[in-house]
Amino acid sequence: MFPKGLIVSSQALDGNPLRNSEYLAVMAEAAVKGGAKAIRANGVADISEMRKRISVPIIGIDKRKDSSGRTVITPDFEGAKRIAAAGATIIALDVTDYPSDISEDRKTLIERIHNELGLEVMADISTAGEAKKAAEMGVDAVSTTLAGYIPGALHTADELYSPDIDRVKEIAAMRLPCALVAEGRIWSREDLSRAFEAGADAVVIGKAITNPMAITKYFLSGVPEVSR
Repeated sequence: MFPKGLIVSSQALDGNPLRNSEYLAVMAEAAVKGGAKAIRANGVADISEMRKRISVPIIGIDKRKDSSGRTVITPDFEGAKRIAAAGATIIALDVTDYPSDISEDRKTLIERIHNELGLEVMADISTAGEAKKAAEMGVDAVSTTLAGYIPGALHTADELYSPDIDRVKEIAAMRLPCALVAEGRIWSREDLSRAFEAGADAVVIGKAITNPMAITKYFLSGVPEVSR
């Protein structure tokens, strides 16, 4: 059964001092000891290190760039297979309508993950319409991960620290036959509570827990310019 409650994403991009699999695994372990029900992680190296330290579900992703330079989440079965072998127990993938030249057919990919790997699938989506399509494809959960992160529909600068709670409400009202996960720009306990009140079964928090660079920038946003 898909994990409910708080899920923590432990990731770091190149240029972040925490871009080290062992560091991220330690952070994941700390999050689990703090009560996280599952961890979201990217790539074989990070997932492998985390699996040595934690026993909770790991939502694995395989981030890859397509020819346009856009990052696509788990675009093919080979990537899903690699992270499953590393210890992922749930596979998350991009199920948006936005095209990519490296993405395999979504429905077929979901079916193969279910049938050949025996794992649950979480669809990262950006709209309620995409959530409905993903549910019809048989995913075990839909997540608002990509709301505000798709070219042509990006969040504004003013929305950087504001989660898309309305999107969560809209999807919850559809009563889809799968879990609903709220993810993206959640920075406070109030945001977390609002997401659950809106109908989320689980909430993923990443930067606000596991990214000191982003956390520092968040607090600095409240400091007068003259004092920065």
